[in-house]
Amino acid sequence: MTKLGPRLVGIFGGTFDPIHYGHLRISEELVETMNLREMRFIPAGAPRLRAPPIASPYHRAGMVQAAIQSNVRFILDEREIYRPGTSYSVDTVRELRQEMGEDVTLCLVMGADAFMRLSEWHAWHDLFSLCHIIIAARPGHDLTARLDSLPQALREESSRRWAHSLADLESAQCGLIYIAPTILLDISATVIRTLISTQSSARHLLPEAVLDYIETNHLYSGEE
Repeated sequence: MTKLGPRLVGIFGGTFDPIHYGHLRISEELVETMNLREMRFIPAGAPRLRAPPIASPYHRAGMVQAAIQSNVRFILDEREIYRPGTSYSVDTVRELRQEMGEDVTLCLVMGADAFMRLSEWHAWHDLFSLCHIIIAARPGHDLTARLDSLPQALREESSRRWAHSLADLESAQCGLIYIAPTILLDISATVIRTLISTQSSARHLLPEAVLDYIETNHLYSGEE
């Protein structure tokens, strides 16, 4: 395993509605293979490009905390759920850059499907002056075979930013895009919610601590 030192900090945002083993497995691998100082899980408050989450911000943060409590390099960051208005990733990354200083290299983690829509994000160009982009490809999303289908603005912007190794990320403070090889678990939060709402078993798709939290708080059952 390549050791780059504790400079790199991962940022993993999402609705986490609920958090599941797909999220956790990707995070575990990136922490280990990239030797991240930490991975920050940041539940979205009011996302702009997707439907509102089902569970409240309070409960989504509670599920994340239950899921990550045994890993000292997994950190819950609640700033977006307490920020008024729409959640913009660029605001979060900018805040983290100001808080952590220039000694830390920020790495924004996203799936291939999210990267394909990056040019729709608010102030997306600004991200490259703040962090690296780490892409964890999901099942059915072979990004290397789809680069020609990227929106023109994103294709042109990304053409000069591809990193070919972890060492490339260490050599620059920000601005690179890296496709991280990971084990891909095809787990859907939508499927998990459907299973729970129909009183079917969702075991082994997410941690028992998260299932316990969901059952205790009657989430996704129509009783919350």
